[in-house]
Amino acid sequence: MKRKRMQLLSIPYVFWIIGFTVIPLLFVFAKAATSPEGDATFGNLIAIFDPVHRKALFLSIELAFVSSLVCILISYPAALIIKSSKIRNKKTLQFIMILPMWMNFILRILAIQMLISKNGIINHFLTAAGIGRINIINTEFAIVLGMVYDYLPYMLLPVLNGVLAIPDDIIEASKDLGADRFTVLTKIMLPLSLSAIGSGITMVFVPSMTEFVIANILGGGKIQLLGNVIEQEFSVSMNWNLGSGLSVTLMVFVLLTTLIFGRGDSDKGRGFVI
Repeated sequence: MKRKRMQLLSIPYVFWIIGFTVIPLLFVFAKAATSPEGDATFGNLIAIFDPVHRKALFLSIELAFVSSLVCILISYPAALIIKSSKIRNKKTLQFIMILPMWMNFILRILAIQMLISKNGIINHFLTAAGIGRINIINTEFAIVLGMVYDYLPYMLLPVLNGVLAIPDDIIEASKDLGADRFTVLTKIMLPLSLSAIGSGITMVFVPSMTEFVIANILGGGKIQLLGNVIEQEFSVSMNWNLGSGLSVTLMVFVLLTTLIFGRGDSDKGRGFVI
C-alpha cells in the first residue's frame, strides 16, 4: 500500500522530467542530426572540429579547469581552518559561506564588473594611490575571477562537509603514532576527503565549462567560450541546427566529466594509510 502511494506521488515528477527534460533533449538531438532544410546530416556534430569552435571548446575546458583548481586551493584550507577552529556551531559558518548565493546571479557578476572595470573601484583606489590603472576587465583572468566568485560555494560546501566528517579520533590516533601535520594531511585528510573534492569539482567544472553569461559581462564579448558560440547560434544567427549540434558535443564532454569524477566519488576516500 505504501509503495503504491509512493508511486502515485512520483507521477508529477515523472511528468516534469518528460515534459521539461526528455522532450527538449529529443528536440535538440533531432535538430543536431538534421540540416536547416530537414535533411539528415552529421555536419552539425562534427562542426566542433572547426578551428573556431575547437578553440572555443579548448578555452572553455582550460578556464573551467583553472576555476576548479582555484576553488580547491581556496576551499580546502578554509575547510581545514574551520575544522580546527574552536567554534562549536560550525553550521553558522556554513550559513555565512552560502549567504552570497542568496543574491541574484547577474547582480553578483555586475558587482565584480564594478570592481574591476577600467573606471571601477579597484582602479579608482590604485589611481588615487599613484600606482595607476590595471587592465583586468575583458580578459580571461576576469572570467576566471567571475567563475570562482560565483561557483566557490559549490566547491566549499562539499569539501567542508567531507573534512568535517573525518573523525577527530583518527587524527588524534595518527598523531599519537608519530605522524606530523604534513603526514596527517597527505595520508589521512586528503584520502578521506577525495570523494568530497570530486563532488566539488563536478559542481564547479561542469557549469564553468558551459558558462556564457560571465564571459559576456566580464569578457565584454571579446573572449568566446563554447557556451557563447552556442548562445549566438540560437539567438543571433538563428541556426538552431548548428547550435544543437554544438550543444550535444558539449553535453558529451559534460557527461564524461561527470562519469570520471562520479567514479572517483565511489572509489576514493574509503581508507587511509600512514
